Amino acid sequence: MFDVKGKVAVVTGAATGIGRACALQLARAGCGVVVNYSRSEAEARQTTREVESFGVPAVSWRCDISVDKDVRVMMERIAEDLGRIDVLVCCAGATFFVPLRDLDGMSEDKWERILRVNVMGTFYCVRAAVPYMRQHKRGAIVLIGSRVALNGLGSSIAYAASKGALVTLTQSLARILGPEITVNLVSPGAVDTRWNADGLGAERWEEEKKKIAGASALGRISTAEDVADVVVSMITRGDMVTAQHIIVGADELGSSDSR
Repeated sequence: MFDVKGKVAVVTGAATGIGRACALQLARAGCGVVVNYSRSEAEARQTTREVESFGVPAVSWRCDISVDKDVRVMMERIAEDLGRIDVLVCCAGATFFVPLRDLDGMSEDKWERILRVNVMGTFYCVRAAVPYMRQHKRGAIVLIGSRVALNGLGSSIAYAASKGALVTLTQSLARILGPEITVNLVSPGAVDTRWNADGLGAERWEEEKKKIAGASALGRISTAEDVADVVVSMITRGDMVTAQHIIVGADELGSSDSR
């Protein structure tokens, strides 16, 4: 069992949604949390205040994870200011809502942004955090993927492809970072977050939620807290679990983005 009390976690994309839920659950377990964000400053500060309410260190840090040098600076400063980095949860993600049949709509700039954040940015964060985890000979990394990695659906072809890349990235990282550091991938199906409501429109998202819940073996759509439960369990109770891909939720339609 990995006791995170007194440890420090960096959660990317932690201002809202799944990242926020992970940050709060780690704080509840006694872990200090760095709330990374790129745009949602007001929400990030609110999440940071909520983390602080658990009596643990809390810092909000603005950084676009697609920029390698900025990621390196962020991790270095965190380690200096908080003394350590023990946990990394990579929730930051980017997409564009482009119908899958609209091949021309998936432009070069959209491809580049999605891959730079979802794949390259995730790798940059892991690479920059690992040296600090190794200092204490223990660490846990959880990447947030998506069920669309397996069914090719979702908000866009590029988004599905980027999440598919995380399956392979998890395998590679787990092999080279073990045994001191575990690396696992948690992939939600559809989750009731602002991400979907903003991307699809509130009215359409309400309709999609009903369809997904009706087709699900679990009878409901997942919440951000449902996903965070699994993420935190992989960190705190997964001593002998690495290189694994865990699916959360049971939606069968897969017609919506998973975040």
